Formats: sequence, structure tokens, C-alpha cells
Amino acid sequence: MADGPQGQAAPPTLHDVAREAGVSVATASRALNGSARNVRAENVARVRAAAQRLGYRPHLSAQAIARGSTRTVALVVRDVADPYFSAIAAGVIEEAEAAGLIVTMAVAGGSPERELQIVRTLRGTRPRVVIVTGSRIDGAGTRDALVEELEAYRTAGGRAVMISQRDLPYPTVTIDNAGGAAELARALLGAGYRRFAVLHAPAALRTSRERHEGFLAGLAGSGVPEPIAVETDFTRDGGYAAARRLAERGIGDVDAVFAVNDVMAIGAMTGLREAGVRPGPDVGVAGFDDIAPAVDVVPALTSVAVPLREAGAAAVRLALPDGDTGCEAGAREAGVRLPARVILRASTPPR
Repeated sequence: MADGPQGQAAPPTLHDVAREAGVSVATASRALNGSARNVRAENVARVRAAAQRLGYRPHLSAQAIARGSTRTVALVVRDVADPYFSAIAAGVIEEAEAAGLIVTMAVAGGSPERELQIVRTLRGTRPRVVIVTGSRIDGAGTRDALVEELEAYRTAGGRAVMISQRDLPYPTVTIDNAGGAAELARALLGAGYRRFAVLHAPAALRTSRERHEGFLAGLAGSGVPEPIAVETDFTRDGGYAAARRLAERGIGDVDAVFAVNDVMAIGAMTGLREAGVRPGPDVGVAGFDDIAPAVDVVPALTSVAVPLREAGAAAVRLALPDGDTGCEAGAREAGVRLPARVILRASTPPR
């Protein structure tokens, strides 16, 4: 053994044990970490005797990583402050704790490059499960690299699950974005609305695109004018800025605004109000996701309810071999699809 700092003997390593026992490092590792299935009994005895002679103490966390049995679930989210992701996280935590697992969280900030970096780092810590949430972004240029990282992680014994669009070859919890938005459009038509504006993110963001296209599909055949489309950020500030731009152009030809998520809709309500337009009485406002603050704003926000907490719980169940998803094995590998339903509130009073 080499000397450590100030001439002190360094603690024995696994390599020292392997050398002492006359076996490979891999054999020594398997003999000491409990995976002695492919190690002859005499070699197991020699390795353990060598470890005792040298005073070697296995690194328990390193053993757990080597066996792929760290009791953690790594959750990658777009924005921890967004109620959409905090609701998903609550479901992940609840289901993981019931399975005796601990949840760690990392924030990608909507950046595909940051998401890839996080997953690459997670491979080194080997959590039991990696759950990646958030809309897939077309043309990001990181898809193949992300698949490569997740495949290497899965090959080593981990489980990868997505909460997003069915884009990567892993079990995925998906939301009926298009169907929910189409149902909302039909509900607003039924409430008497005829002239719409849609606040949406760039089309490369698939969640926004699915909801925008679904809303247009719900209006199809109704004879109403094509909605005004205002592109903006997929955030509360984006909704606020889009509403101010809409007000500046004149909102007299619009009687309802659909924002493709609730935080955008809440921002839009503030922007309209500051421009002298009352959300609800003057112009209807609707969102998507039904986050908790939707019922706290004034007027309460019409939205498309998504079972976000269940989405997080379902992702954990998909990841665990003995999880109960209510589906056959093949369906489990594909994932689960969660419904969305419209909730009309005071922000869209009947016209």
C-alpha cells in the first residue's frame, strides 16, 4: 500500500485486496459486494480473508451503485417553481416513499443541453430510477446523445421513464394535450364565444404545438374566424407580454383568449387588467393544466384539468418491476396516457 499524506499509510483499496488474493479486481468486487454468483467458493473465501488481513472496508455506497441498487429516484424537471412541475414532483415523492425510495431533483431550465448534462451526470451516481419531465423540443440536436446516455444507464440496470411526449424509446407518461384542448374549444363555443386569440410558445415545443393544434381542431367546422395567434414564452411572463401586445393592437375583435398553459393564462390576466381590459366580463381567458393557483386568481381560471400528481406517481410505478400500473407488460413498456377534462370557471362566463 502507498503512503498517504504526511507518510501515513493509505487505506487499502479493492486493488490491494485483489492482488493479495491473487484474483482480478472484478472477482474481488463480486466476492465482497454480495454478487458472488459467478465466483468460485474458494475464491470468495480467499478474497474475504485477504480483505480481513488488510483491514479493507468496502465503500457501501459504491457497492450499491455497482449493483444498481441505490435507493434513489432522480427527477429532472423544467422549473421547480412552476406549479405544474411541483405537482408532478409531489406524486413522484409520494409513490417513491411508499416504495422505500428517496427522491432527488435537478432543474433543466427548459434547456435540452442542460437536460443532457444532468442525465450524463446522473449516470455516474446510478439512481435506481431516472424520470425526465417536460415537453420534448423538436430540432434541439440532443436527442441521439440523450438516448445514448439513457441506454447506457438502462443497460447497467437503471430504469428510465419520461413524462412528456412519446418520443424516446422508454416508458412514457403522456397527457392528452390535443384532445383536452379540442374539448376546451368546443366548450367555449358552447358558451357563446366566437372570436379567439391563442397565446402559444414556438412550435418546436411539442406540448404547446399539440395544445394549439388541438384547439384549432376543436373549432374546425364551427364557422368561426381563425384565431389570432400570438407567439411568446412558455411562462407567466410570456403570457403577460403576449396579452399586452394583444391589447396594444386592439382587443375589440377578440372575446376569448386561450393560453396553452395556466401560468401563461395567469400572466395574461394581469397584462389585460393593466391594459384596462377585465378578464371575464370583457374578454374570456382560459388555460391548460388546472394548477392549484387557477382557483385562487380572480376571476377563477377556466382550464383543462390534468392529473399531474397522478402523472408523477404513474411514472414511479412504470419504473418499478413490481409496480401496479394496471397494464400488461407490453403496455407498461410503452407507458400510460392520462386524460384531460375541461373545467369552466368565472374567467369564461357565458356570452
